[in-house]
Amino acid sequence: MVLSEVQVALASNLGWSKLFVATLGLVLVVYKLAALVLKRKHLIRHTKAFPGPPPHFLFGNVHEFKGDGTEMDRMVAWGKQYPYAYTMWLGPSFCALNVHHPDFMKTLLSSSEPKDEMRYGFLESWIGKGLLLSEGKRWFRHRRLLTPGFHYDILKPYIKLTAESTEVMLDKWQKYAHTGKSFELFEHVSLMTLDTILKCAFNCRSNCQTEGSTNAYIKAVYELSFLSSKRSRTFFYHNDLIFNLSPHGFRYRNACKVAHSHTEEVIRKRREALKDDTKKQSTQSKRHLDFLDILLSAKDEHQHSLSDADIRAEVDTFMFEGHDTTASGLSFILYSLACHPEHQNKCRDEILTALEGKDTMEWDDLSKIPYTTMCIKESLRLYPPVPGISRTLTKPMTFVDGRTLPAGFVVTAAIYSVHRNETVWENPNEFNPLRFLPENVSKRSPHAFVPFAAGPRNCIGQNFAMNELKVAVALTLKRYQLMADPTFKPKILPRLVLRSLNGIHIRIKPVDGNQ
Repeated sequence: MVLSEVQVALASNLGWSKLFVATLGLVLVVYKLAALVLKRKHLIRHTKAFPGPPPHFLFGNVHEFKGDGTEMDRMVAWGKQYPYAYTMWLGPSFCALNVHHPDFMKTLLSSSEPKDEMRYGFLESWIGKGLLLSEGKRWFRHRRLLTPGFHYDILKPYIKLTAESTEVMLDKWQKYAHTGKSFELFEHVSLMTLDTILKCAFNCRSNCQTEGSTNAYIKAVYELSFLSSKRSRTFFYHNDLIFNLSPHGFRYRNACKVAHSHTEEVIRKRREALKDDTKKQSTQSKRHLDFLDILLSAKDEHQHSLSDADIRAEVDTFMFEGHDTTASGLSFILYSLACHPEHQNKCRDEILTALEGKDTMEWDDLSKIPYTTMCIKESLRLYPPVPGISRTLTKPMTFVDGRTLPAGFVVTAAIYSVHRNETVWENPNEFNPLRFLPENVSKRSPHAFVPFAAGPRNCIGQNFAMNELKVAVALTLKRYQLMADPTFKPKILPRLVLRSLNGIHIRIKPVDGNQ
């Protein structure tokens, strides 16, 4: 009898426990929904002055992006409909203002507002708090310490190393030169730019170009780029727990381990090479001073060095940004020249004249190819490697037309859209390098063309990138004639860098005398 009463009591308590848990769960759900509704009302109230495409309540405007290569065209079309700027919703409670006019770009990029935590925060577990993600005093300190690494005296020896890496890629292309068949560019170019950054910035000679798609680091970067982009565009993945428990979260963590292992190995080898002063002097007398040397020896006004975590973050950041963005830019440049043989031929004539029979590019040759440089810039206009960057406002921002957005909002500089804004560029979809003649440039706002951003947080490595693009384009055109494959028109995708859903394909044949 006593046992029966105990069982009844336990059953009763268990029932009350279940009811309590269920009630608590319901309260939490209602609280979350109420918070979401209130946040949505707050966003709507403060963005009334900035109309945009009507959003779905749950999916926002993301459901209109099918991942079929039409997303950027859609955003350009919205830009025509909503001059200067428009709001775009990513899910039910996140809204960003997309600015796509030079006057609005100037206001945003002239500020020192931090990067958007929602989008860029997802990269932190990969590339850490390097220059891309840091802010405030930390960003200012790192920017000042790293700037000497991009002085022209440091950049000069990189020209020869870039040429070496480019020639390895072009040698591999010999197998395509007599077949008449097209091949996909991006993977080849990505391996070449990784090879270049390893040689130039870290004095590390790898076999990544010959290893090809088996290179673990390249595969990890591809994976991390895809998964970071997917997470930012998938509302439910914004929650750390949901993402970490998902198959995509598992893949992300594995790829991070590979990328970090690669970085740590690069740093470890350099530390060993610089272990004692004698070895350091001997080593540096035989090679150029590079980015990693700057990192390891940098000291601020208080004689404080960068921590190990700081160094790894900057190496991870520069390793990614220094090869993936350049790979995107160069791939689309070569594609653009393949599609426009008349401009390609002018570039080749200019390059051959500048080289005067030499087999490779040198520092002084970079200034002798102005038409080629204009073609590079025109391709960067049409296909900016970074299609957009986002900032979070720490204080209200008033734009040139008087409209104001309060603190806490996210503003995106829609670089792809401003580069194709028909109120700024005549026939914006046409490839016309003469837009970059000095007399034409002087008539435009400097914020009409911003492939490397602008203002205090512009790309610290833009001179390095432009030099690499010039060398690679010059040596490629010296050896090969590029031809378009009309069956493979790139389907543009806005990922961490501009990509193509179906790859970037060209055909090649040897230039006369390079059989």
